[in-house]
Amino acid sequence: MLDSLAFLLDKLFIFSSLKFFNSIWSDNDKCTGHCQVPSLQRGDLLEVPRTLFIHSGIYLGDNKVAHLMPDILPLLTSDESQISKVVTNKRLLLGVLSKNASIRVDTVEDFAFGSQILVNSMDNTSKKPLPNEDVAKRAEKLIGAIPYSLLWNNCEHFVTYCRYGSATSLQTEKSVVRDQRSVLLTAVVGLMSIIYLGMAPCTALPTLLIPFTLWMAG
Repeated sequence: MLDSLAFLLDKLFIFSSLKFFNSIWSDNDKCTGHCQVPSLQRGDLLEVPRTLFIHSGIYLGDNKVAHLMPDILPLLTSDESQISKVVTNKRLLLGVLSKNASIRVDTVEDFAFGSQILVNSMDNTSKKPLPNEDVAKRAEKLIGAIPYSLLWNNCEHFVTYCRYGSATSLQTEKSVVRDQRSVLLTAVVGLMSIIYLGMAPCTALPTLLIPFTLWMAG
């Protein structure tokens, strides 16, 4: 069941975000082999494209990155040797579904996951950054388990809090899905449409998928 939900979620986000990704990351930005890592300073804000979104992290120095990563595995095992391995896309998707995440530390290469890295690109659109050492120390203090929300507590909220002092997400702040009451509302409207129009794929599927997507994002 979880595998099916992960597959569906993967396809939904890839479809809905395709134009968004293409407008920011060209094909030349994707690495087919080993990516060259740019020169980094402790406290830098790093970004890479990943399955669901542009993934962000804070560089801590010594080739280490702190980042908020959804992951299902900590709910299934306490084996740190397994949890510490690179979070695959399947683990990430199931972590989003379970709303389980952690702020973890990985190597720059594992964080990049085969993609080109952008450095401090948010500095042009956000507030003035804090001193780099303060940024890194903020990130280090937050390392550990944390609840996950696509709209309210994602990797971008983590890095903007560390680097600029306030948690925001440019990827989600324009979303119309901002209130958990919309889950109940859309479920009620969907059930009414089924009662009125009858049971059919065109009515049943939206009734199930829309409330689920809203709940997951909240």
